[in-house]
Amino acid sequence: MKAKIKQLFTEIEQKKNELLKEYETYKKEYHFEILKDKIIFPENIKKIHKKIKVSVPQSVLGATIRTIISIPFIYMMILPAIILDIFLWCYQQTALRLYSIPLVKRSDYIVYNRQHLEYLNALEKLNCIYCSYFNGLMGYAVEVAGRTEAYWCPIKHAKKNNTWHAWQKDFADYGDAKWFRKQYNRTDCFKKIKHPWERNK
Repeated sequence: MKAKIKQLFTEIEQKKNELLKEYETYKKEYHFEILKDKIIFPENIKKIHKKIKVSVPQSVLGATIRTIISIPFIYMMILPAIILDIFLWCYQQTALRLYSIPLVKRSDYIVYNRQHLEYLNALEKLNCIYCSYFNGLMGYAVEVAGRTEAYWCPIKHAKKNNTWHAWQKDFADYGDAKWFRKQYNRTDCFKKIKHPWERNK
């Protein structure tokens, strides 16, 4: 049974790696390349994108009542997000360092690049920056919490839940006391850390 579960986890990681490779093919399909973290489109593609752009006044005038009502509730989330960001930094610099758990690289999760697309207007670019920050922050927080869990509480849940991080594949099965004791307070699982999707490469 354990061998089958391990095999399934390996297959999941392999599929994720395949997915990343498949995304690489999009560069050719959409005619862009990345040079030193800078995304470059040919001039003819930029012109096409600019023609598709909707102006800020058009976006504002075309907004629905639902959109207008939701805006303050969406953007007020920036306050707890910034607080979480600060506390995650403090947590990493203290708790993770004290237990020799490798720090999570924030820039691996919070990535900004959508604002360089010519078919987005200024308002849409602002929204994309906000989404990149907030969703990236959530992924960053999950990874920080996941490494903490891998050190202190490496036990799989007995019941199905929708939370998931890559470290769980090495956790002890629920009820496997011996394996839990072997995994508890270990840091060797963090050796040769790669991007979460690349750990089985």
